[in-house]
Amino acid sequence: MDLNAAIEELVTANRILAHENVLDSFGHVSIRHPDDPGQFLLSRARAPELVVAGDIMAFTLDGGIVGPEPGKPYSERFIHAAIYEARPEVMSVVHNHSPNVVPFTVIDKPLRPLMHMCAPIGGDIPNWDIRTGFGDCTNLLVTNQEMGRDLVRCLGGRNVALMRGHGSVVVGRSLREAVFTSVYMELNADMQIKAMSMGEVTFLSDGEIAAITAGRAGFTFERGWENWCNRVGRPYISGAWETGSGYSRTDG
Repeated sequence: MDLNAAIEELVTANRILAHENVLDSFGHVSIRHPDDPGQFLLSRARAPELVVAGDIMAFTLDGGIVGPEPGKPYSERFIHAAIYEARPEVMSVVHNHSPNVVPFTVIDKPLRPLMHMCAPIGGDIPNWDIRTGFGDCTNLLVTNQEMGRDLVRCLGGRNVALMRGHGSVVVGRSLREAVFTSVYMELNADMQIKAMSMGEVTFLSDGEIAAITAGRAGFTFERGWENWCNRVGRPYISGAWETGSGYSRTDG
């Protein structure tokens, strides 16, 4: 996938995540640069629903700006920088304040997948508390590389980590995978809150999570992506998962 196409896909991802109640005026999604794995692409600080191609900026893996500056960058770009630095297989990162997910960051009941489509969130989701490493007088934002790296240590090799009193971070081996997981994490959280109010919940087992995740192919992400593109009036690029920027037949 060439740079211009990758940027358009990133714009689409912003619109989708806003429409699907994952991002609102805040939060952000990025991709690793298709031509340089030592850089990543992320919008300037703007509400995701309003992002256009001209807003996309390039950054180094320490959060430094590369090239043109169309506007002020997100202060939490270090979340993305630290993950790309530590996880070479990651091609996309989403940081969000997904409204049904946030409650699970402040209670002692873990967020766990209860429906097969939500299996990629994993059965062992950690909850990063910024107070542990940086005290109780921060504004809870990840505003430097040291904080980003601390969050990455909590994330480990997983797809998802919660952030106490703040939100979450989601990673994927493609943009579509990261978006898919983010959307279904919000849906899972909503269903889990409802299910817990009704009684004891039967969650997916570790074996079920592993089997579902191992069997999830690229066309699963494509089916969701095509539908979400239609919802937000963005062009659907058929087969984008087959080549470039981590889009692969082995995704999932």
